[in-house]
Amino acid sequence: MRPHHALALLPLAALLGAPFFANRVEPRILGLPFLLAWCVGAVLLASATMALLHWLDRRPR
Repeated sequence: MRPHHALALLPLAALLGAPFFANRVEPRILGLPFLLAWCVGAVLLASATMALLHWLDRRPR
């Protein structure tokens, strides 16, 4: 396993840690409650992280 594979834990930590500090309705972001907007952001972060990992894996060592 290459060291940059640890980046895959970021979206997981964002989703699992969200209910402890982002569990509130206000502020609303684009009309969504804060926790729901946080989850949408974590999904987008997961996509960006996986794209970055794909790019890093294709580079020669």
